[in-house]
Amino acid sequence: MDTSAENPMITVPAGRVTLSDRRTQRSWPVELAPYRLAAVPVTQALYAAVTGDRPGATRGDRLPVEGVSWWDAIRFCNALSRREGLTPAYRLGPDGGGGGGTEAGRDGDGTEGIAWDRAADGYRLPTEAEWEHACRAGTDGPHYGPLDEIAWYRGNSEERIHEVGGRSANPWGFHDMLGNVWDWCWDVYDAEVYGGYRVLRGGGWFDEHWSCRASARRRSHPTYRVDDVGFRVARSLTG
Repeated sequence: MDTSAENPMITVPAGRVTLSDRRTQRSWPVELAPYRLAAVPVTQALYAAVTGDRPGATRGDRLPVEGVSWWDAIRFCNALSRREGLTPAYRLGPDGGGGGGTEAGRDGDGTEGIAWDRAADGYRLPTEAEWEHACRAGTDGPHYGPLDEIAWYRGNSEERIHEVGGRSANPWGFHDMLGNVWDWCWDVYDAEVYGGYRVLRGGGWFDEHWSCRASARRRSHPTYRVDDVGFRVARSLTG
């Protein structure tokens, strides 16, 4: 399989995004350097080609992979990096690899033994700030276009998953940022309240319109597999 054709990457410009959480009424700004992000979620065909597995109940090469945990996504990123001769972004082991230039998981949060090597050129999950910056693509509303044109959600999905790229792209060329499947992000959701639960973004095919917003945040344990949760991959621009 031609990975570049199956998983096209778009370079995202540097920028600033303000994240917010409705539950806590908290907001915080994040400055971002340029990075690369996949134009579509990882498909079942690509996931199977890299891992040999086809999780999820519904089959279709161009359907987004779903029913994958955060840990599954992390391992996929490393496997795809090795397949393409890149340095894996994540170090897995009893202590996460440690060392300078890494960001480690928190003890007891379900991500013990992982560290993100920020200098690596391999594939990784986007941070939620990177995800929202790419989703908004310079727009400032809850959606980057009319929801029925850009997203598969409960109002138009017929309560089923759809092939990637079937709705209109945002101004920067990203498809399915809203709707179809939620995307795993690297970040911990709220360590003080939810421990190691990780951030989900974007909304899914079974969600009402209010969940399919650029600012909407959801959470799940990194070991859970849910039938409307997938992911897309990012890469740092190194050197």
